[in-house]
Order: sequence, then C-alpha cells, then structure tokens
Amino acid sequence: MPNPHRYRPEELEALRARYRLERDRRIRPDGAGQYRRAAGEYGYYAKDPYTPFTERQPKTDRVEVAVIGGGFGGLLTGARLRQAGLDGIRMIDEAGDFGGTWYWNRYPGIHCDIDATVYMPLLEEVGYVPQWRYAPGEEIRQHCVAIANRFSLYDDTMFHTRVTDLTWDETAGEWLVSTDRGDRFRARYVVASSGTLTSPKLPGIPGIEQFRGHTFHTSRWDYGYTGGDQNGDLHRLAGKRVGVVGTGATGIQVIPHLAASAEQLYVFQRTPSSVDVRGNRRTDPAWAATLQPGWQQERMDNFLTIVTGGHADADLIDDGWTSTARLQRQMLTGTVDQSLSAGDREYLDEIADFRKMDEIRARVDEVVTDPAVAALLKPWYRYMCKRPGFSDLYLQTFNRPNVTLVDTADFGGITRMTATGVVVGDIEYEVDCVVFATGFEVGVSGVVSGTLPVHGRGGLPLLHHWARGPRTLHGFYSHGFPNLFHLGSLQNAASVNFVHVLQEQAGHIAAVVAEAGKRGARWIEPTAEAEQAWAAVIRETAPDNYRFQAACTPGYYNNEGRPREVNNSFGPGPVVFHDLLRRWRDEGGMDEVLR
Repeated sequence: MPNPHRYRPEELEALRARYRLERDRRIRPDGAGQYRRAAGEYGYYAKDPYTPFTERQPKTDRVEVAVIGGGFGGLLTGARLRQAGLDGIRMIDEAGDFGGTWYWNRYPGIHCDIDATVYMPLLEEVGYVPQWRYAPGEEIRQHCVAIANRFSLYDDTMFHTRVTDLTWDETAGEWLVSTDRGDRFRARYVVASSGTLTSPKLPGIPGIEQFRGHTFHTSRWDYGYTGGDQNGDLHRLAGKRVGVVGTGATGIQVIPHLAASAEQLYVFQRTPSSVDVRGNRRTDPAWAATLQPGWQQERMDNFLTIVTGGHADADLIDDGWTSTARLQRQMLTGTVDQSLSAGDREYLDEIADFRKMDEIRARVDEVVTDPAVAALLKPWYRYMCKRPGFSDLYLQTFNRPNVTLVDTADFGGITRMTATGVVVGDIEYEVDCVVFATGFEVGVSGVVSGTLPVHGRGGLPLLHHWARGPRTLHGFYSHGFPNLFHLGSLQNAASVNFVHVLQEQAGHIAAVVAEAGKRGARWIEPTAEAEQAWAAVIRETAPDNYRFQAACTPGYYNNEGRPREVNNSFGPGPVVFHDLLRRWRDEGGMDEVLR
C-alpha cells in the first residue's frame, strides 16, 4: 500500500535498525537476574519507615472473608463486599496502613499519571473530587484511608502482617490462614489482592555492600536524611553529592527535586524514558459544582473505551493516554480495527508509532540545551515498550549546571560501587548518597507466584494444579480451590488504568459471594470443564505481542528482553470482558460455580 506519511522506505528501515541497535546495547545475559530482592541482608531496604511496628497477640478466631492486600484491589473488594451486606471482613497487609503502592511510595514529586477522576475509585461513594487533574501521592493515600473509613474496613485489620500459608479444610469448608505473626485463623472466603508493586527491587551492583555513604529506595524515602516532604524542599541535601539510579516513571518525578536541592546530582541512566507534556492543573471548582450523580462512572467508562480502541462520541478526558490509544494496542488488550488486513494494520500502527516517538525526541531537542545530553535522553524504541512518561520538569532539569547525566548502556549498567562512589566503565563518581529509583518486583507477590503457598482439596498445591499453565474461570477461581478468589490480569483483561479493572473485578466477586449467601451455597468453585473452556477462550483470543515485545528495549514489560511466549490476557479487552461478566451473572452463569 502507498505510504500515507512522510517516511520513505529507507527511512523506515533506518529507524528499525536504530531501534534494534539501541535494544542490543542494553540486553544483558542475566536478564531479570540483574536485580536482587530487598530481603535477607538487604531486607532493611524494605522496612516500613512510616508506621511503628506494634506487637499483638496471634489470632485464632474465624471470619467470613479474609482479604489479602490493602491497596486499591483489596479496598475495592472490601467496599463492594460491605455494600453486598457482608460482615466479618478482615483486611491483611504487610504495610502499616491502607494504600498499597500509595502507602509505600511517598517520594518527592509523586503524582498519578492518569486523570485522577478516573484513577481514584469510589469518589462519589466517599463524596470527594480530586484537587488536581493528576493527584499528588498524599492526596491519593488519604483517599485510600477515606475509603477504608467509609466502609468500616479498619474494624478488623492485620497490618504489618504477611500471610504465609492458605490450607483448605474440607470438613469445615473453610480456609486455614497462617501468617508471619503466628496467626492461625479460619475464613470462609479468601480474596487475594496482594498486588505487584509493593516489594522494592535493587540493582545487583557489585560492591554495593561496600559503599559507606547513605542509600535508600524511593519506595521507602528517607526524609530524615533529605529533609522536605512530597512537595520537595530537600534542604538537608545542601552541600551533598547525590546519585540516583533509574530513569523510569519514578525517576522522572523525583529527579527534578533532587536536582533542586543537592550540590551535585548524578543521574545514572540505562534507558531513557519517553517524556511527553504533563500539563497538570488544579480542578476547577465551578466544573466540580456541575457534576451530576454517575459522573465518575461515565468518565471511567469513556476513558476505558477510548484507550482500548473503542468508539466514544466525545473524549471526556482528552490527555496523553486517550490520544495514543492505537499505540497501546501493541502491549494491552482492546478493540482491533477489522476493516484493515493484519498487514495493513501492522504497517499503519508502526507509522503512527514512529511519528509519536519522533515528536517525543523532537521535544528533547526543544527543551535540553546541550546537544550531547539531549542525544542521550532520546528514546529509541516503540512507544509502549516502556510505560510512557509525562513531565514538565524532568527534561528541563538537565539544563542545570549541577546535574550530570551518566549513560550506562554500553557497560550493562553501573559497573560497580566502591566505599565512596559509583563506577561506570573506568570512571568513578564520588557521592555521599545513592537513591535507588529501580521500581518493584513485578509478578512476584501473592498466590500466583508461589510466594504464598496455597493448598486446596487433598492438599493439592495451587502451582501444581497450574503446572501446565493457569487454570481458572475468568481469572478469578480454580477447580479444587473453593471460595478462593484472585484479583489481577491473569486470564483476565488489562488497561493502563488498572484501578478500573480492579473495580470491576471486586464488584464481580462481591456479586458472586452475595448470591452464594442468598442460595445457602457452601462453595464457590468452577468445574474442571469450565476451566478448560475458559482456557480455550484465552488461547483463541490472547493478543500475539511476543514479536513486538522481543523487539523492545529491555525492561519489566518484556522481562528484561526475554518476553514470555504465552500471553494469558483476554484479547478483546476489558470493555468486552466486563460485559461478558455481566451477561454471565445475569444469564445463569453463577449456577456453574455455586455448590
């Protein structure tokens, strides 16, 4: 087909070659093994700096529902269960309070990167309108607390508690829940929403233990050392040389504040992020006064429809996400334009991707005054290879005389650390403090990964049941594991606004549990046949994005350059999936799982 844009064939191939070259520069033979867990001798990096640990007596009682996880998934589940009339709900989390990733992440500059009116759930139920279009972290954390208060979720909580085992008692028809605090209590239902963005990961830098300066992870920010708060003013960094490792979503937000206070800031970068315009602003009170009942659901549905490729008469959010919906299809599920052949669709998607990334790179040249630094900050990969970034402060930071960008791509990252500094290649950068903005362990939390052992009927381990791949109905429950629910994207649907997906999942679980109560059902459990049928649906519909991911620069999206060949997502996307769940409930589907 003719090229409808400005790229000539040789230009397209040159771009593809550049992308391959930049990818290959960053591939490491150890893949995800380049990181280490914040455990054992490095466990202090994961310690809670915000809430004092309180001793308590172990629990040996019984509850109706145990909800594992106090982030948005757990909060939404607790709220929907309360609305369904359930009492006896016990919330459990390793943190000292509710909030999940918003409890742990309190670094300076933290904001959500999705419009807060669609990201912060249950706004109407709580009676709140966000003060900013992209809310700061503390506003979001306080909203989590407000949800917990509104739905009485503090009535029976176990904070600073990790569930260590779930064992099904067939005779009693209950789960025996064990924790690291010596608890051994029983629950009729267990909902696992332990999330994936709570356990900090550290770079496996040789000699990290030799460094005699100060270090901490951004998810456990040390304001005692830096001074200031989430708004910045890190005054105790005056006169100090600071290194920051990581230039992803967290680094983009925190680096401008470090630069504003430190005497010297070294930014150690392996892969530059794409950084588009943020344009944050306060919410207009006059607009908020016009909102009618149902306003948030309307905005959430509109956003989800557009970012997954569906049609909406108007774009109510109109931001960087809704304007790049076509590009997100490469990594996330959603609607496919069937009016085009697969080849034409792939070609036009690639053209649109190149154009967007050209805009991103052009913005770097417009903002950064030093051409050599600008060259290092330009991302050379497809748009959704890494989570897109947005900031009106980050690129400008590299015009400051006290900021040095250190590119580590040709050395496989930081070479080593010494007692006094960070070494890249043969050059040592002496620093007083190193901040690790290296994100979280993705996919290691909860029952899905095996970090929480689960034993169902006859002592069958869940991961043994899944030895040849996940076996669930709709991603929520498995045969042989009654009354156990999972929240997440496995055999389910995903979106850039995953909170919306979690809200739908929580509502579905609450509806099934409520119906079980009405019918006097003892168990909620799919048949083996239902599992097999759903697995077939996933196989038939899952998007084939392996080739796209394999061509991406390494990162957590593609398992550090080693993408998994099997995709376990529902291909048509969350809008279709949520409609499927509603029809399943309305048309007798619950007959399949209630016993």
